[in-house]
Amino acid sequence: MKEQTNGGFISNVIKGICGAIIITLVGVLIFAGVIKTARLSSSVIKAVNQFIKIISIFLGVFFSVRNDKGLIKGALIGLISTAVIYLIFSLIGSDIDFSVTFIIDLVFGLIVGAISGVIAVNVKNR
Repeated sequence: MKEQTNGGFISNVIKGICGAIIITLVGVLIFAGVIKTARLSSSVIKAVNQFIKIISIFLGVFFSVRNDKGLIKGALIGLISTAVIYLIFSLIGSDIDFSVTFIIDLVFGLIVGAISGVIAVNVKNR
């Protein structure tokens, strides 16, 4: 069943972005509690943060993308949610820096979102 309006497209993307942001914030809060109780190296912290980003984008896409255009919807959800999450944490840390790291994070979010969108559409169509 194909979506009939652009409103459905936009609605799915917004739901996915909100879902990914909420899941990321919850994941980071839980991980902050773990960091507080355990001594972890900075490489472990970076790896876990990337894992949290991947899972949050995947779940945000998976629960919001339906029927068609999974690649485009997923890519948009990954790109926009990564940008918003980066800005939120930059504002919290008082360190807004649009460097190469930001661009790499955006590309990473776009790729993870696109792959997740393709998976979500194909799993839900079966």
